[in-house]
Amino acid sequence: MQNELTDRDHWANYWSNYKYEKIPAKTIYDKYIHNLKGDSFIEIGGFPGINAAYFYKKICKDVTLLDFYVDKAIVGKFEQINSIPTGSIKCIESDFFLFEGARTYDIVFSMGFIEHFENTKDVIDRHIRLLSDTGRLLIILPNLRGLNGCVQWLFDRKNLYSHNLESMKIDNLKTILKLSGLPIWKVEYTRKPMVWLEPKAGVQNAIMRKLIKGFSYFIKLFPIKSRLFSPYIILTASR
Repeated sequence: MQNELTDRDHWANYWSNYKYEKIPAKTIYDKYIHNLKGDSFIEIGGFPGINAAYFYKKICKDVTLLDFYVDKAIVGKFEQINSIPTGSIKCIESDFFLFEGARTYDIVFSMGFIEHFENTKDVIDRHIRLLSDTGRLLIILPNLRGLNGCVQWLFDRKNLYSHNLESMKIDNLKTILKLSGLPIWKVEYTRKPMVWLEPKAGVQNAIMRKLIKGFSYFIKLFPIKSRLFSPYIILTASR
């Protein structure tokens, strides 16, 4: 079986429905970035540059995104919207599994990436290879084995099946990090519940997304940290 659960056409279609806006004032990983010190940053699967722009503003100026689908015009527009000098976000268009970088990075980051592949250990190990001698790793993936997975099953099964649900098992992730050789690591669920639908063309999708968003605001009143309710899983590690 091929490692990838998605292809280039999948992402071209996904980003064609995406709205490019200013970076958020607050992210789900804000509480983790105070430990992410360094002079260089790379995001795996980073197009269109939302997180690279955020780290440029908050942490360091040497930021890179690596993705097998990159539209540099869109990245440039995103820089302009967020008052970042044009060309500040370095772009590498490459298949991650064929990429052989000539350098390492102090911060290696991915969000919504590793769950799109069958071999989770291989994907995480490739992240680790990009770490500098004092590098720090931050990986975020959705938790679709609970409430949010039910929402996807009901309204967007194609999206659900583009994810490897086995990669979202906490025990599996802990085992991978134990075997990684990194001395410091942690895996945990985020706290506030949240559900969503991915943007797609059409009025029906727009209406359903608004309804799901309203439901999401309601369930945030019940901040239960668990497999059933937590929307994300966070992995942190360092040399």
